Amino acid sequence: MGRLTLVLLLAVAALGAGVYVAFRHVPNILGETGCTAGTGRAAVALDPQQAQIAATIAGVAHQREMPSRALTVAYATAMQETHLHDPDYGDLDSVGVFQQRPSEGWGPASKLIDPVYASTRFFRALAQVPGYQRMPVYKAAQAVQHSADGYAYKQYQGLASHLTTAFTGAPRAVWCWPPGHATGKAQLTPARRAIVKAFGPLPASRSATRGDAPSLLVQAPQSSLGWSVAAWLVTHAGKYKLHEVRYAGFRWPAPTGHTGWVKDAGGPAGSVFAS
Repeated sequence: MGRLTLVLLLAVAALGAGVYVAFRHVPNILGETGCTAGTGRAAVALDPQQAQIAATIAGVAHQREMPSRALTVAYATAMQETHLHDPDYGDLDSVGVFQQRPSEGWGPASKLIDPVYASTRFFRALAQVPGYQRMPVYKAAQAVQHSADGYAYKQYQGLASHLTTAFTGAPRAVWCWPPGHATGKAQLTPARRAIVKAFGPLPASRSATRGDAPSLLVQAPQSSLGWSVAAWLVTHAGKYKLHEVRYAGFRWPAPTGHTGWVKDAGGPAGSVFAS
């Protein structure tokens, strides 16, 4: 009888897990916060911090002119090390999204918990690996990390590839549903500083307006860069209280963010608009 009870309990637990996974795809019913990167079978569900870090790593890759393969290696590494989170602790003295160790020369812990700094250091090290673009992703990751189990990165190669596509220019591939629908006054100056820190010296200003509301305008001459910037703004909408993001004839509205991007007439050509 005890064994039967255990089997039933396991069955109920499995059913509950299945229901949870199913409801991950209907955030409007649960009222939770989160993000989606990619579409169809390639879609990846992310929590807000994961999405922000993924967008930031993509920004740093752009700033350092790293190829898409480098970004895939970075994502696979970050997923294995921290599941794309940014803890201020880890094994021994490891910290940050890549679990880099100050004692191994990666830099001070206070800086390594900054995803921009951590990503910069990661890409700098990866660029020094001969032929990394021709290596399997997990081998390139291991060449940088020197982990106890280099094969562990292999399990995230496919997911990392999907994230790379979503955050480096796939149109309308990233959307979120921020907490409180990003209510309150938009924090445009901090958002401008943060996006320039991640992507490098992109022309960004608060001079654009839509009606009487102040807005942020980021110039992005290439479509791929424009959608990457748009993804960064969408994933950071909750943090900076952005109400909407517009680019290339589409708009992402925070109050109904879970529905994704919608058609939008007008908008500055070659620029990403946020307010």
